[in-house]
Amino acid sequence: MIKKKPSTNRIEIDLTGPQGNAYYLLGVAKKFGKQLDMSQKYIDSMIEKMTSGDYENLVKVFDEEFGSVVTLYR
Repeated sequence: MIKKKPSTNRIEIDLTGPQGNAYYLLGVAKKFGKQLDMSQKYIDSMIEKMTSGDYENLVKVFDEEFGSVVTLYR
């Protein structure tokens, strides 16, 4: 039996695929920041925080900022 996936109205990003690329996540963060009317200063600060460590730090900060609207999969 084929079941439909329930609609959650959340954006999903598979970190194991091309969307898991650090540059992609940085671009999405900038795009979402603008769409959510975050100030440019806040966006710059967020990007700096994302790039201040390794990939795990980047994902952690992304999840802290956008975890309420984005689901990350590994």
